[in-house]
Amino acid sequence: MLYLCGVKFTQSVTTSFIMATYTYQYPHAALTTDCVVFGFDGERLRLLLIERGEAPFKGMWALPGGFLRMDETVEECARRELREETGVAHCHLEELKSFSAVRRDPRERVVTIAHIALVPHQDVVAGTDAAHARWYALDELPELAFDHADIIAMAVRRLRELIHFRPVAFELLANQFSMRELQTLYEIILDTKFDRRNFAKKMHHLGLLRPTDGDEHVGPRRFSFDQDNWNALKEQTGRTEF
Repeated sequence: MLYLCGVKFTQSVTTSFIMATYTYQYPHAALTTDCVVFGFDGERLRLLLIERGEAPFKGMWALPGGFLRMDETVEECARRELREETGVAHCHLEELKSFSAVRRDPRERVVTIAHIALVPHQDVVAGTDAAHARWYALDELPELAFDHADIIAMAVRRLRELIHFRPVAFELLANQFSMRELQTLYEIILDTKFDRRNFAKKMHHLGLLRPTDGDEHVGPRRFSFDQDNWNALKEQTGRTEF
């Protein structure tokens, strides 16, 4: 809703009012958002893609995204498009980079603001202009529309950087997880292998894992991420490396 001089306007009136206030002397580009959505199924890192139901690139797979509305921010657009096209409503979301190659979109001059989204693996449902939504293993991606292969490559590099500085891996895990799942996720993202005992020792030393079951001798223990301890650690030490 928009309030002007004490008068409440409806959404349609608000949009019309906002559009009427923007006039340009020069040509300007359209703006879109695209989301590189990572998920982890316990064994493999996956990427959420939608099959385009409309031209251009109809029938090809692409990142969830769409055009920015006049009455929303870039982040609001990214979350709305992700929700409308895949059903994912809650996730960790952060801006990645703008992509502005002149001919990246055959329809018109379009600049996209790409985002990284991290979610626990979940069922997805296609909507709006998406024919289907599906999780793909990161190493088995289909041919992609637009410049989305380039966007994904940069997002993977950024995720590999972030995991050293912030506990982003826990955004990809269920509320309860095993040490094996955590180690597997780290190994996939960093493209390396860790010694099982040394990895577990380091994770316990960080003090960020809270056991969620009782006896470790009964079976593999499960843990949850201790967000309070992480916040305290940052505040006490100014720690910037995870």
